This record gives sequence, C-alpha cells and structure tokens, in this order.
Amino acid sequence: MPRFSRLIAALVLACAAAMPAAASPAGVWELETRDTRFALDLCGDGTQLCGELVWLSDADYNDQYKPYLNRPMAQALAPTGPGKWKGTLHLFGHRMSGTITQHSENHMTLSGCAFLVVCKTYQMYRHAP
Repeated sequence: MPRFSRLIAALVLACAAAMPAAASPAGVWELETRDTRFALDLCGDGTQLCGELVWLSDADYNDQYKPYLNRPMAQALAPTGPGKWKGTLHLFGHRMSGTITQHSENHMTLSGCAFLVVCKTYQMYRHAP
C-alpha cells in the first residue's frame, strides 16, 4: 500500500509540474477594435479584478468617451472560477452587469449587459508596448 501512495504522489507532482501556471490578468488590454485600452490588475484580497480606461485612439467617435479616461471601469470584480470575474462594470458612462474571462495569457473576453437586455461582448488582447 505505501508503494501505491508514493506512485499517486509522484503522478500528482508530475501533473502539477506539467500544467502551465495561471497567467496573470495584470496588464494593459486592448479591445479587438484597437481603439480602446484598459489597465487591469488584481485588487482587494488579491483575487478580485479592478481596471480603468487608460487610452483611446484619436478617432472622432472617441471624443465622447474622453471624460471616462483614467476612471475605473471595474472595481473589485469577484472571482467566479479560474480566470473568470463577475461584477458591475462602468463602460463609457453605462453601468452594466458583466463578466471578464481570461482564455489565455494574451486573450480575454469582456461581456456586459445593461438593463438585462442590451448586451455586448468584446474580445480583448494583451497590449504589447
């Protein structure tokens, strides 16, 4: 029986070593449209997600969003699973119930709904300066 326990322990350690470390959501993320960037970081107890709008392209339609620059877009979103956070988002003057899901080191999805009927999903990619 001790030999079986050692075998199981060795398998668990081997599997843990082979699994990639969870990528941090911390960094600057750009919407797929390449006209908006958000800075995200873990906050609160270290498992919650916070973020703010940090950059807008110089496209004319972005003038209306300039008042939201350097303002929070997510405050203490609660983790709901590995790489997934849920809570209230503040996007471009709209308050939404939303979810941010990290799919890989460099890809996230931001989904939000206002009034439970107007919903939008954005693909976000890690911005490399």
